[in-house]
Amino acid sequence: MNVSSRAKETKENNTYSFDEFLEKRESLDWYRDEPFLQKAVKHFTGSRYEQVHDKINQFSPTVSTEWNRLAEQIARPEVRPYMLHYDSFNHRIDRVVRPMEVHKLEKALFTEGLFSSQMPPWESFVKRMLIHQLGEAGVTCPMTCTHGLITLLDQFQNEEYPMLAEILMHTKEGINGEFAIGAQYMSEIQGGSDLPANLLEAVPDGKNYRLYGNKFFCSVAHADYSVVTAKITGTNKVTTFVVPSWLPEDKEKEKRNSYQINRIKWKLGTAEVPTGEIDYNGALAYPIGPHNKGIAIAVGIVLTLSRLEIGIACAGFMLRASREANLYSDYRTVFGKKIKEYPLAASKLKKIEHAAKRTTAGAFKIYDLFLKLEKPLNPGIKSNHPIEHQKKLFNLRELILLQKICVTNEGADVLREALSVFAGHGVMEEFSSLPRIFRDVVVNEQWEGPRNLLLTQIYRDLQRVADWYSPAEFVGSVLTGAAMEDVKVFSDQLEDLLQRPVLGEVNEGSLEAAVEWDAFCDSLFKAYQEVARKEIN
Repeated sequence: MNVSSRAKETKENNTYSFDEFLEKRESLDWYRDEPFLQKAVKHFTGSRYEQVHDKINQFSPTVSTEWNRLAEQIARPEVRPYMLHYDSFNHRIDRVVRPMEVHKLEKALFTEGLFSSQMPPWESFVKRMLIHQLGEAGVTCPMTCTHGLITLLDQFQNEEYPMLAEILMHTKEGINGEFAIGAQYMSEIQGGSDLPANLLEAVPDGKNYRLYGNKFFCSVAHADYSVVTAKITGTNKVTTFVVPSWLPEDKEKEKRNSYQINRIKWKLGTAEVPTGEIDYNGALAYPIGPHNKGIAIAVGIVLTLSRLEIGIACAGFMLRASREANLYSDYRTVFGKKIKEYPLAASKLKKIEHAAKRTTAGAFKIYDLFLKLEKPLNPGIKSNHPIEHQKKLFNLRELILLQKICVTNEGADVLREALSVFAGHGVMEEFSSLPRIFRDVVVNEQWEGPRNLLLTQIYRDLQRVADWYSPAEFVGSVLTGAAMEDVKVFSDQLEDLLQRPVLGEVNEGSLEAAVEWDAFCDSLFKAYQEVARKEIN
């Protein structure tokens, strides 16, 4: 037998196949096959459980199969978004070119009306947690940004600007079955998260404004409308504006509203959503909310909702990572045993599953508080509410910040651990969605304020309220249901840290305090999540 024949025979005798694993994975229903998620829905929706449960049961198979297949096709590197700056007749159009699959998925997702007045909040919440399990897929960042725009328009309705009511209808309820997409453009090259450093200028034009300048980091560059921060000529305070991408009847002509998209960014993750650099040269803009209160509006409303959504997304990421790692460990045999039969692997799987449940429970518990407080946004530190209500609003404010920094940090660890269960196959993007979701969660950690910025904000917030909300009372309230000895330990730690130079000059003492503050926040939030997990069980 010659060498080529022997090789052919050897190959034919090796009948190993991944087909059984693939068949099981493709048949998974992301709601039906997640008992803990169903428990969480039942626990938090109460009398509305049957209604929400039925709706999610109907919705989940579509996300788990059809939408998931589209997401995998959208993630192929050869179909990433790119710019077509000119048409065949040398007209500047700045068309964001995206694959057919993302248009199909986008239409299906937005037609769900996730933020419509007809959609109950818990139904929308659970649907979004399932949708986030797709990864970015070119649709979850637009979904989140659209939510922020809708809420902003809802909160600051103004009869002086009837076009804002039309934009609200277009994004929230749809017009003739078409739902518009929103974006938020705040970062500039000199400032990043430092919104007071914005230089984009808003020049008065009658009751409207014209924008001039540059925005450096603009995700959802293909959106129909955007929330943009700028400074009105002659002022040093930031105002918020809503900017249409096209003026009436100009979209079909691809004539943009006096702005240009310079380029599309090449990002580590969320690569399927186009993030651009934009130059405004007289773009028509409508002011929204009180003038010179743009930072409070942008951070308190738009970014708060985005931070809340990132917590929901990370829960979805971890649930999927746990589900698929467990499935593979039950299928794959190495050295004569299944992966899950090795203690080191089994302990890792248990850790992943526990983190997924804890994160899911925490996301539900925070959203439950958000709904019970009637969806408060931009509450500030002080308000006209009774003191006990102020404390609940403060709890929500800090929990959203803690969730944002803690679950994105742990999410990256969980995804990395799940990848290791697949060994070499774990880094193969055709083999699993987990590598691209891992990159997405790393990027999510930087969105809407990086870790150090938000840790600083939490520290300052607690210092500012200490005269009417003591550290011990805050910890006791947040950890209601935890063991009293744990509450005492956290309270004592917080009392001590608020007296330490966490935000002081850089020296040995402040460096040590800063490290302890970072670790404290992480531990405190995990304790909160653990309370939530036990409540569900």
